[in-house]
Amino acid sequence: MTKPRFAYLLLKEHPYGREMLRQIMSEGFIPRLIIQEDSPIADEEREKFLERIHGNPIAPTIEEQSSEMNIRLITVPIHNSEEVLPHLEVEDLDIIVFGGTRIIRGDILDLPRFGVINSHPGLLPECRGSASPAWSVYHDIPIGSSTHFCDNGIDTGDILMRREVPVKRGMKYEDLCYQTLVLSGILMKEVLIAYEAGKWDEIRRPQGESPHPTFRNASDEILKVVHQKLREQTYAHYVD
Repeated sequence: MTKPRFAYLLLKEHPYGREMLRQIMSEGFIPRLIIQEDSPIADEEREKFLERIHGNPIAPTIEEQSSEMNIRLITVPIHNSEEVLPHLEVEDLDIIVFGGTRIIRGDILDLPRFGVINSHPGLLPECRGSASPAWSVYHDIPIGSSTHFCDNGIDTGDILMRREVPVKRGMKYEDLCYQTLVLSGILMKEVLIAYEAGKWDEIRRPQGESPHPTFRNASDEILKVVHQKLREQTYAHYVD
């Protein structure tokens, strides 16, 4: 197979999406277009992630990366709108890649030939939803990232790849958030390499059930416990 024709969707200048775009383009996977959402939700999510990875490096901006590769960059007020579909329909897409979006459902998921894929900064199916590194520490779930197909659920589509982050004693919450962010980009890159090699049918598998509910954003009380467990090194899955 050849490299996929794909569109790349993300919240405006989301650090998660900036890193993922850098990773996939480093292997020659260049999107036909990038559609970013500029909204209050995008601002909120961007600032939230910047706080979570504080002290760690951030990839070049989407504007810089798209300009360097001459990629068409479109800004919309919301991805879940009729305004987005015409931009996608004319591209005859094989796939769509999500690089940090809010929940997107409906016609977009049915548009590309081989589906919509997303990387999630948590191990699936164990850790669905938001703030995965925090909930992983809180519930003693191994920390990692997963790349999966998107369906109308929340992080419930078939898995293509997943991998744990080796957590060492002394790592802080910000380090764990950063490591899952980077790993998400790496896994997306590897999944696209697998697509080019015609291996998706070989590696695709259903998730199964999760022993946990779908998580929402971690409260200050939850984060307090997370920081304490990391400080006292009582998290259950250290590698050293």
